[in-house]
Amino acid sequence: MTMAKKVAVIGAGASGLCAIKCCLDEGLQPTCFERSSDFGGLWRFKETPDLNTASIYKSLIINTSKEMSCFSDFPVPDDYAIYMHHSKIMQYFRKYAKHFGLQKYIQLETNVCSVKKRPDFLTTGQWDVTIKNKKGEQKTDIFDAVLVCTGHHCDPYLPLHMFPGIEKFKGPYFHSRDYKSPLDFEGKRVTVIGLGSSGGDLSVEISRTASQVFLSTRRGAWVINRVSDNGYPLDMSSTSRFSNTINHLLPHSLLCSLLERKLNKRFNHKNYGLQPKHRILSQQITVNDELPNRIISGTILIKPNVKEFTETAVVFEDGTVEENIDAAIFATGYTFSYPFLEASIIDVRSNNTNLYKYVFPPHLEQPTLAVIGLVQPVGAIMPVSEMQCRWAARVFKGLVKLPSVSSMMEDIAKKQDNLSRRYVCTQRHTLQVDYINYMDEIAEAFGAKPKMLELFYRNPRLAWKVFFDSCTPYQYRLTGPGKWSGAEKAVMTQWDRVFKATMTRCVEVEKQQKTFPVLLMLIFMVLMIAFFVF
Repeated sequence: MTMAKKVAVIGAGASGLCAIKCCLDEGLQPTCFERSSDFGGLWRFKETPDLNTASIYKSLIINTSKEMSCFSDFPVPDDYAIYMHHSKIMQYFRKYAKHFGLQKYIQLETNVCSVKKRPDFLTTGQWDVTIKNKKGEQKTDIFDAVLVCTGHHCDPYLPLHMFPGIEKFKGPYFHSRDYKSPLDFEGKRVTVIGLGSSGGDLSVEISRTASQVFLSTRRGAWVINRVSDNGYPLDMSSTSRFSNTINHLLPHSLLCSLLERKLNKRFNHKNYGLQPKHRILSQQITVNDELPNRIISGTILIKPNVKEFTETAVVFEDGTVEENIDAAIFATGYTFSYPFLEASIIDVRSNNTNLYKYVFPPHLEQPTLAVIGLVQPVGAIMPVSEMQCRWAARVFKGLVKLPSVSSMMEDIAKKQDNLSRRYVCTQRHTLQVDYINYMDEIAEAFGAKPKMLELFYRNPRLAWKVFFDSCTPYQYRLTGPGKWSGAEKAVMTQWDRVFKATMTRCVEVEKQQKTFPVLLMLIFMVLMIAFFVF
């Protein structure tokens, strides 16, 4: 009898949990090492954050809807809010861990000190993993494979060298990871630097108690709402295979113009001091429901980049000066690193690293180490990490082969070139992936991508949902390795779960006869079959 391969999983956040589960699905033997006292990673709230980790604040709400954020074979409970508070996300993780029996594979308060190739790595692909437990005892064990699940919110990026005079500033200044509550800023004048989603969220929340918030942005930003037309969650209404196909057919400039026009119909970004020079698809979009309301009420003032600090004031690049500033918060993002790995395995420079499809180091003699969750999807990270884990587990088991080194390097170079062409050049835009394109790409690598033509022949109604409706993670459990018997039902009932949490009052509406003709649906189906055949 062949022994199950031992896999070391580093980190027990969202990526680490699904890594354990995917290993078990493939008959592998995982051991997960988590340096903190509980699993959950980024989503576990702590008043005092651990060193070199991201941290969240008390009121944090996720930016992606529950149906798009769930693991593909474990829907979020239907009574959970569409956009969940971080405490609900942790409850979901605990349910997931309990349902699949994951917690017994996690060693808490255990730090990974080093991961090194064994002397016989060329033939075995094995690793020496050295850990230190809470008692300070070190131990080295041999593993057949390693899944690195530490994410990319590792080290707070605090570029103080770019802000002359900060050392003279008398008020407190800190990275946004250390923010917990707006009560600390009651009646104060606060400067927030950075207009990503974190900077926007913190500015809005602090503006409810502060006397004034100044939100400084270098480039401006396109701001989008969680709630889309007709009250639908934005990511579900905008993420379908049909819309993705249309987006690929339209010229990039035209697509940007259409999206920008739609956002400006809600509020004109130029009039609110937010409109950037770059196009909407050239930077990560800021998700914020309330920012324009706070700007129009005057509690937030949008300012350009900070030129310098004085003891009590902030000087901006347009020459304006705001006096009597009490505090400054830097929402300037994160960097990532792998101190337990040698640079010859993964070399990180300015948030850039060469990984095949953002997962596998291409030059390893044996493909027995994978990095999970090192992407910034236009969408939720949980199903993306799970997809990577499913692929990696199949590779570890020898059921899926990676291409040649030259082919992998060519793919890496192509992706980096595409990123440089599309996005503003910053270290914030080195990991961007489009949700459907990337999920399909990884799923296709091990046979889990939905086969549309086959679906149309077998179940036209399901095929219609898969192509025209929201591309939820369940689609990737309809076929291939890891096929889930509940996937079809989950796809067909996804909108029932969406509004279960909001329809808390019975509303009687006069029934209207459906006018959508069956003939039109049949025409669409014929066109889709023709599209995939020809």
